[in-house]
Amino acid sequence: MSGKSRMPRGWGGVIRALLPMPFVLVVACGTDAQADGEADGQAEGAYERVINVEVQELRTSSFTETARISGTVQAERDVLVAAEEGGVIRDLPVAQGSSVQAGDVLARIDDGTLQAQVREARARADLARETWERRRRLYEDDSVGSELAYLEARSQAEQSGAALDALQERLDRTVVRAPIAGIVEERLVEEGTMVSPGTPVARVVQVDPVKVTGGVPERFAAEIRTGSSARVTFDVLPDQEFEGPLTFVGATVNPANRTFPVELRVPNRNNVIKPEMVANLEIIRNVRNEVVVIPQEAVVRVEEGFVAFVAVERDGSEFAEVRRLSLSGSQANRVVVENGLAAGDRLIVAGQSQVANGDRIQVVGTREQPDD
Repeated sequence: MSGKSRMPRGWGGVIRALLPMPFVLVVACGTDAQADGEADGQAEGAYERVINVEVQELRTSSFTETARISGTVQAERDVLVAAEEGGVIRDLPVAQGSSVQAGDVLARIDDGTLQAQVREARARADLARETWERRRRLYEDDSVGSELAYLEARSQAEQSGAALDALQERLDRTVVRAPIAGIVEERLVEEGTMVSPGTPVARVVQVDPVKVTGGVPERFAAEIRTGSSARVTFDVLPDQEFEGPLTFVGATVNPANRTFPVELRVPNRNNVIKPEMVANLEIIRNVRNEVVVIPQEAVVRVEEGFVAFVAVERDGSEFAEVRRLSLSGSQANRVVVENGLAAGDRLIVAGQSQVANGDRIQVVGTREQPDD
């Protein structure tokens, strides 16, 4: 043997297996302690979680519910004027597009033949009236002549007078007049045109005021009535806005689209509103006073319905508190809260999707509630 000592066979493997064990245990112990510390830190940090939010202090206000529909402009009156006598058009004194008053002349028809017939009828009527007067004096004052001749003279005078009146009426109708005040929208004949009774001569429209008509869904039938206030706007006339009461509300529902007709009148002094334009109608259905109204974005949908969060103070700190809501009408991104919120509550309107009930919060801004 050499001078070196030798270990018994098998001890080297045992020693190599045992030597790393203290190092592994230390690491393991160190790792467990670190994990415990991190868990404690996370648990402690959960109570320190603070979420920035904005709030809006609630107050009661009025809330207007409306029905918004599309409508169509119509002329107040639209009249197709026709000739009442036959003949040739001799004069058209009013140009297309001109304004006219009721009774203004639109066209004149050649009346030469009727003028002659009127003169003849007038002569006959004058003779018959004179004959009647003489017969009457002789018979009534002097008892001369028979009663039959007396009656025949009176009848002849009446018939001649009626014939003259009829011809005079026909002569008057050779002048075609505007039946309403308005604008000559179309001139349908030209000078020299031969017309007969019933031939259209001109179209006259009255456009001040104009009518705005539309169809309201039947679900609003109980809330909209004659006299309900409405607001009218036009996409093509952004600077024009009108308000007024409904002048007509239909009594029946159109089965094709389940709507009932409504109508109101709108002033049109400058004639900028044209018939057949598309109008936007906003009809007031209901006005509620002293209710709590909140922005729709502050409402959070959950499985059980809807909730909102308010900021509450406890022990000098701010916390989020959930409120279950009972909602009713909504309009223009605003909704009425029947139950769950009250005036004075500080509603969370920004950050509400990040908080849970009991979360600690920091109010970083306050929004003003919009005016009614």
